[in-house]
Amino acid sequence: MKRVILAAFVMLATIASTVSVAQKYAYVDTQYILDNISEYKAALQQLDQLSVNWQKEIEAKYANIDKLYKDYQAEQILLTDDMKKKREAEITAKEKEVKEFQKQKFGYEGELFKKKQELIKPIQDKIYNAVKKMATDQSYAVIFDKSSDLIMLYANPKYDKSDEILTSLGYKSGTKTNETKTPVQGGVPPKNSGSTGSDRDATDDKK
Repeated sequence: MKRVILAAFVMLATIASTVSVAQKYAYVDTQYILDNISEYKAALQQLDQLSVNWQKEIEAKYANIDKLYKDYQAEQILLTDDMKKKREAEITAKEKEVKEFQKQKFGYEGELFKKKQELIKPIQDKIYNAVKKMATDQSYAVIFDKSSDLIMLYANPKYDKSDEILTSLGYKSGTKTNETKTPVQGGVPPKNSGSTGSDRDATDDKK
């Protein structure tokens, strides 16, 4: 009976090992891909310009409030109590107005956030769909993203499919930085290793 159980266990282990070996892995660097897409660069420039314009408008509003407050301090001694209250209420209202404006433009789900979703998300979706298609067509079990928070101690450029994704989207590949293996000390990856601090491991193509 023990021999039968042992034989069954060995058979299952062999099957599991075969399935594991048959799996294929690769990785892409979505930030590298984005940086080589002209529409993405144009979108960033548009977002930057909006941000600069709105920030200038906010600074102008605060400068006006500062002037109102200084004028109020200079004239305070000459004002009646009712006039003081009116001027203080005006300054308070202006401060509330500019804070609300700032929230509308830069706050969570504000105009800048919505504009970013409008301009950037379609590009990200195109990349995702291209990666999904490559994974399906070439039978990859997993495709990692080198630019995500997943730590990759070493990434062999042989398995980097970023340029393949760019080509499938109709764009030219860019220039990559050389990738070198990062030593592990005591089983723990050193902090701030690599140029971006977010290198991650990619499993070799197993056949």
